[in-house]
Amino acid sequence: MSFSSGWLLWLLLWLPVMAWLMWRSRRTAAVRFSSLTALRACPVSWRIRLRPLLIAARLICLALLIVALARPRKGTVLSEVSTEGIAIEAVVDRSGTMRAEMDYDGQKLTRLEVVKQVLADFIKGDDSLFQGRSGDLIGLVTFARYADTVCPLVHGHNVLIEFLKQTKNVELQSEDGTAIGDAIALAAARLKKAEEEIVRRRAELGLTAGRDPNAPSTDTSGFQIKSKVIVLLTDGRHNAGDYHPLAAADLARQWGIKVYTIGIGSSQSFATVQTLFGTMRVPTQDDLDEGLLKAIADKTGGFYSRADDAEALVQIVKRINDLEKTSVKSQVIQYAECFQWWAWPALAVLVLEIVAGCTIFRKIP
Repeated sequence: MSFSSGWLLWLLLWLPVMAWLMWRSRRTAAVRFSSLTALRACPVSWRIRLRPLLIAARLICLALLIVALARPRKGTVLSEVSTEGIAIEAVVDRSGTMRAEMDYDGQKLTRLEVVKQVLADFIKGDDSLFQGRSGDLIGLVTFARYADTVCPLVHGHNVLIEFLKQTKNVELQSEDGTAIGDAIALAAARLKKAEEEIVRRRAELGLTAGRDPNAPSTDTSGFQIKSKVIVLLTDGRHNAGDYHPLAAADLARQWGIKVYTIGIGSSQSFATVQTLFGTMRVPTQDDLDEGLLKAIADKTGGFYSRADDAEALVQIVKRINDLEKTSVKSQVIQYAECFQWWAWPALAVLVLEIVAGCTIFRKIP
């Protein structure tokens, strides 16, 4: 347990002084008599003997209130963060072909739903394969015919997980497509901007004079981007957008960004569709450009791997997780206020002291 305003505890040193003053004032007569000789022979009742308990109760009340004002609190480790981490952009294909089904823990889910589940485990951690990426900046870019930033690079991943859960397949045919180049270019621009923002702030503090903006940070103040990574997950062939994927990969390489590409496909894939005759499962044809995805990864220093099922996808993401490691250097602690455990007893003691002083310990005058 710690105290938010611990300096207030110094007030406890005044309690002995107050006790002495209250005891001294108690010896001052309320009514003066010419002689007390006759009264000294009178027996002293238990009420008179126990009356000093009122002084003790008042002092105990003050002591409890001083401790409550010092705001005792109990700390709980909320999360572990690092002052040096990795900036990661998850780039997820949400085109119509991602409606094809995959087995995941005995369930029939679409490819997009499986990708969302695996990425969520990768980001927040699970009980077995992933420890979570609490120390990293992570953002989310989705794409079909157009690429969109769904969530900027953030340290707090709860909001990112919510955006990931709400990601759905494209609905309009006019917006369907696979703009791999635009998605990589957008993610790379986001990563470069994040790095430049940190460098700018450090420059204002005089921490980065003469340092290459694209080089890994070496100072120990503030958050440092150790490396920049794009994780691209798609099941299609580039057929839309303004940027060619290899041109976008060149841009990422120039900015020091590594791209890991994951091709999602299977020789036996099905999609659930609604027809006039009800819900039907129809086979789908893979159109995965593995040569292009491998070239993107090789150009930027990453790797390409194909996931024919959910288990293979989990293992690929685990491999990326193991390659891109960060070390935890600090902890985020959440404090629970405990002042009420001192304030309520203080109130109870005060009430008892007042009630006792007005009843069994009452004196006249």
